[in-house]
Amino acid sequence: MDKRENHVSIELQESASAEPVPELLKLITSSEVVDFDSIMPESETSVSSNGHQRKFSISISMPSSPTGATSAGTKNVLDVEYNGKGFNDSSSVKASKPKPKGVQFLSQPMPKGSVFGEAAPNIKKLKDKRFNSFKTWSGKLERQLTNLRGRQQSESESEEESTQNSGREVLPVDRYFDALEGPELETLRASEEIVLPDDKTWPFLLRYPISSFGICLGVSSQAVMWKTLATATSTKFLHISLTVNLILWWISITLVAVVSSIYLTKVVLYFEAVRSEYYHPIRINFFFAPWIALLFLALGVPPSVATTLPVALWYVLMTPFLFLELKIYGQWMSGGQRRLSKVANPTNHLSVVGNFVGALLGASMGLKEGPIFFFAVGLAHYTVLFVTLYQRLPTNETLPKDLHPVFFLFVAAPSVASMAWANIQGSFDYGSRIAYFIALFLYFSLAVRVNFFRGFKFSLAWWAYTFPMTGAAIATMRYSSAVTNVLTQTLSVILSVVATLTVTALLVTTIVHAFVLRDLFPNDIAIAISDRKPKPQNKWFNLLRHGSSDHDIETFLKFTNSESKDIEVALKIPTAEATRV
Repeated sequence: MDKRENHVSIELQESASAEPVPELLKLITSSEVVDFDSIMPESETSVSSNGHQRKFSISISMPSSPTGATSAGTKNVLDVEYNGKGFNDSSSVKASKPKPKGVQFLSQPMPKGSVFGEAAPNIKKLKDKRFNSFKTWSGKLERQLTNLRGRQQSESESEEESTQNSGREVLPVDRYFDALEGPELETLRASEEIVLPDDKTWPFLLRYPISSFGICLGVSSQAVMWKTLATATSTKFLHISLTVNLILWWISITLVAVVSSIYLTKVVLYFEAVRSEYYHPIRINFFFAPWIALLFLALGVPPSVATTLPVALWYVLMTPFLFLELKIYGQWMSGGQRRLSKVANPTNHLSVVGNFVGALLGASMGLKEGPIFFFAVGLAHYTVLFVTLYQRLPTNETLPKDLHPVFFLFVAAPSVASMAWANIQGSFDYGSRIAYFIALFLYFSLAVRVNFFRGFKFSLAWWAYTFPMTGAAIATMRYSSAVTNVLTQTLSVILSVVATLTVTALLVTTIVHAFVLRDLFPNDIAIAISDRKPKPQNKWFNLLRHGSSDHDIETFLKFTNSESKDIEVALKIPTAEATRV
């Protein structure tokens, strides 16, 4: 036992009197109590029975504490003594030994990097680690940066994170089609679950999609359009200054830099999320958007900044297109799960438009073979894509209203192709006019359907309006320069005004939703689907639990097999229809 333990002894004296006994405590030192804190024989503890009085002592040992440091060595004893009339109200405190000079209490060393000492593990429990599986190399980069700052991880913490951050494996394309629905594959099916919490807002970088580069496409294409308005012969009567082109070009440069910086940060910190987008059968098309935006910046460079561009720049910008197309077009032809008939979507035009924009830039630099090569590749795959999307195969679902603006991507490819071929040939000949008339017809066929593009919620898909409309306006100005009359000039002005107003309205709306309403980037469900398939037995269980007739069960067994998709289809077949089959 510690020498500084406090011993409390209580002596009670009882008399035969039946008087009520009030409570009174008397504080005395242990020296006033005989044989305090010692084991006495039973004979010594008893008291004479003539006065019906008993005396006994109770010793209670208490651990020492820093509060008792000032009275170290002193043992406090509480004494209760009854004298027949009441309790004596006297107390005394005596020191059994001299008070020590001082007592020092040394604090325990705290873990390095924590200002809360042992309380740090409790604070770590408050940190949500469910997002770690999407971090770069499952959080290894973050742990390395933490160690560089001087914070050492404990073994238990390292083991816990290693079990939670086991990483995400690449999901097969079938999982995207099974877990998600809609032509953009962004809506979670009711029977599916996601690996991230759906009841809270995710980190911003996880909610920042690759489709954000669509904003860059719309603004940078405006710089090209205003440069054409100022330099085209058919629009000289407007007296447009190149200052507008210069301002828009610098705005585009800033916007591309900001959007690219944010997404590069996502690549560094949440590489697993970027990889999920890359393997998404629809999102992969948006990886062309950053490079198309750079091509637009090269086309729209103001004459005051540069009159000619180095030829090496074209090869640098077109190299990513070549590698991406080798992968995507190869998947379209291979006949696998990512074949074109299964993943066909209007956003696939992005993979084709880049060929024509690159051919347009290369031909304007004086190149021949390279632009013709990309023009031929783009033309072949645009023809196949156009036919696949136009006939709407049974495997493709109808676009929801929120994504109807994506239909304007049909206009982008033929518009840019007409200008690219004009630069390659040196004139706006019949080949260029054929492509231009196709784009113009598609433009008008969509514009007359006003109800087709209203009554739905704003989203980033609206930016699909912008650069196809701008491309159509630029192509009209090029056509007006070849065929100059009042009709073509008026059409050039009208399409340019419509494109400018659309981009301005969308830019303002995007800023409001991003910084005021803060609902521009919702949780990106498409990257957080689980690798576990739903159990199809649940529907069969519910069918039996709610009761079904023998005829319904027979119908179910008739139209089902081992695949879960067929089970779902069988559950949806009406009884009358199944009977006819």
